[in-house]
Amino acid sequence: MKRVHNFSAGPATLPLQVLKKAEAELANYRGKGSSLIEMSHRGPEYTEINEQATARLKSILGADDDWEVLFLQGGASTQFMTVPHNFLNSSRGANYIDTGAWSAKAIKEARLFGDVHVSYSGKDGNYSHIPEGDELSFADDAMYTHFTSNNTIFGTQFRNEPDGGGAPLVCDASSDFLSRPLDLDKYGLIYAGAQKNLGPAGVTVVLVRKSFLEKQRTEAIPTIINYKTHINKLFNTPPVFAVYMVNYVLEWIEEKGGLNAFVKINDDKANLLYTEIDRDDFYRGTVEKAARSKMNVTFRLGSEELEKTFLAEAAKNDLVALKGHRSVGGIRASIYNACELSSVEALVTFMKEFRSKNG
Repeated sequence: MKRVHNFSAGPATLPLQVLKKAEAELANYRGKGSSLIEMSHRGPEYTEINEQATARLKSILGADDDWEVLFLQGGASTQFMTVPHNFLNSSRGANYIDTGAWSAKAIKEARLFGDVHVSYSGKDGNYSHIPEGDELSFADDAMYTHFTSNNTIFGTQFRNEPDGGGAPLVCDASSDFLSRPLDLDKYGLIYAGAQKNLGPAGVTVVLVRKSFLEKQRTEAIPTIINYKTHINKLFNTPPVFAVYMVNYVLEWIEEKGGLNAFVKINDDKANLLYTEIDRDDFYRGTVEKAARSKMNVTFRLGSEELEKTFLAEAAKNDLVALKGHRSVGGIRASIYNACELSSVEALVTFMKEFRSKNG
């Protein structure tokens, strides 16, 4: 079986052992005579998976009983609307830190429900910077401070949780979720599309603190986007196969040693790739070094024509999905948890050879 070196930003590469496990069970789940995706989502088979995934995720993160775990649909984009609809109104506002395209979309949705104080915006600097300290400003009595922990398009990442200005943090953690430990004491809510580090597209994980949910607005909230609806019971058909895969990815993370192990793994991959980019000016990083993402490595070459040649020749060497986002161009290597060090080594070897031929 041929496997390419996959640097897709999402849906992204998954652990091979997880894929093989799912392959073996797809047509006949644990001797039941049918596939899991043909079984009732209220049956014992899926109930066990949901409970396992919840317990594993809380264990990996170190989340206590104050946290609820929900497996929802609609992607992070639906959470852009759901979060403010649950917590904001005409007399309630929130802080939003604008560090990229996705945080800008979240701001747009939040303004439909309450006052949004933009604590910082990197738009004028083409989102090449991550703010720190007194670069952030905060509104009084904000319900929460929202930030996007990693920016897939521009290739920036918060090194640590930002200051919330006294308000609990709400985080779109889609593209670096489970790549490192989190200081959960600072958060009220975390959401993440699974298709980067956690599983296939189709499920969005939401972790919400019970004490934060007590601040939910009192006005009527549509049933399907009320967090309490999904906490109280399994309200509608969940994305069964996606959650099944998430459960196995969580098992794989446990077997690898948990989040602290992935800190080192991801540091090694990112350091190897950025060292090659910084070797000279043939490859040029697109963001400030202090803001560089360890998940999405973005860089440019001397011309767009040379970048096209780079991508074409990379593909011939089984290095795929390296094209930058359509809004910014360039090259982007997404090196999430399941991207093996050997894939990054193969990319770096190719980059050296390409420089020697074209430099």
